[in-house]
Amino acid sequence: MTARLAAIWRHPVKGIGAEALGGAALAPDRPVPGDRAWALLREGVAATGGWQSCSGFLRGANGPSLMAVTARTLPDGLELTHPDRPLLRFDPETEGARLADWVAPLWPDGLPRPAGLVRAPEAGMTDMDYPSVSVLNTASLDALARALDLPALDQRRFRGNLWVEGWDAWAEFDLLGRRIAVGDAVLEIVERNTRCLATHANPDTGERDANILPTLSAQWGHRDFGVYARVVQGGDIAPGVHVTLLP
Repeated sequence: MTARLAAIWRHPVKGIGAEALGGAALAPDRPVPGDRAWALLREGVAATGGWQSCSGFLRGANGPSLMAVTARTLPDGLELTHPDRPLLRFDPETEGARLADWVAPLWPDGLPRPAGLVRAPEAGMTDMDYPSVSVLNTASLDALARALDLPALDQRRFRGNLWVEGWDAWAEFDLLGRRIAVGDAVLEIVERNTRCLATHANPDTGERDANILPTLSAQWGHRDFGVYARVVQGGDIAPGVHVTLLP
């Protein structure tokens, strides 16, 4: 089976809201456009103006209910939805406080409260300290679902960017140091993605209902799912384009 790009996702606010894309224009040493463009600081953490560790922000590993947020980019801002909250439309440039107030009921008591919304640097605010694009494999997702005795797993649990269909399960781990062509773009696979408790939460409900990490450890001896890549040659991509391993 020829490998193809199955889906593109971005997350306009780090840890808060997934957005499916019908296409994207990748640029060298940049994330998917609009991915992790903003991040909501936890109380007591100061903004630095550059990349900061994920530990300083709200995220699904600590607040599973955040995993049920869906995002949509509008011409004048962002729209967020959640099954337990009213729809929110806001301008992140000027209305970060509205997001903090909207998220507060979803954030667990006893943890530092939502504070200021900060803009990411051009390289993005991904979990890695370089401009990464995460690449995931639909066959690996299916294998993990079978190990959990589930009919399927939602892609949104893994907050990835590019999903590839047509690879064998776990083939992505054999690509470290290799380059792949995705449509007109070229990406270099850098490292494996070690997962956190965010994956345990159902993206429809925000409740933890699947033991992803123990299952990965028991079945495969690690807690990795997907890989991080860097864009080395820009280009347009869209679901359905070929994904080719380069020499």
